Amino acid sequence: MGLFDSLLGDATGKSPAAGGTEAAVVGVLGAVLAQNGGVQGLMNKFSQGGLGGVFSSWVGTGENQPVSASQVQSALGSEQVQALAAKVGVDPATVSRLLAQFLPKVVDKLTPTGQVDPNADHQQGLAALLPSLLQSLGGHSQQS
Repeated sequence: MGLFDSLLGDATGKSPAAGGTEAAVVGVLGAVLAQNGGVQGLMNKFSQGGLGGVFSSWVGTGENQPVSASQVQSALGSEQVQALAAKVGVDPATVSRLLAQFLPKVVDKLTPTGQVDPNADHQQGLAALLPSLLQSLGGHSQQS
């Protein structure tokens, strides 16, 4: 997660520890992309979990279908959600909620043509999204 810690620090001018929710969101999104083989791998996981249509809506150019925290946990598997939670220092329910809230937006932005590019550098794409993602986080109050 070092890359995302440094990107977060660069984008906010704060140390990663000072980022709180922002650091958790960026860390979770970066880790879930890395651990699943980018957007293509996530699409496969969600398809296997019966959520292929929902994921396709995020990739496509139309409206993004919502996903619940429990659907995210089901698609990724509770072991992965727990590992992500431990990695960023939050509880698994928070990880699922953050992914349900932000993953549709991030996948949508990483697939601007409405198609998954298996050769795209999604880590680089996520880094480019950081400023707008952090701005959207600034407008949300923290929820326990």
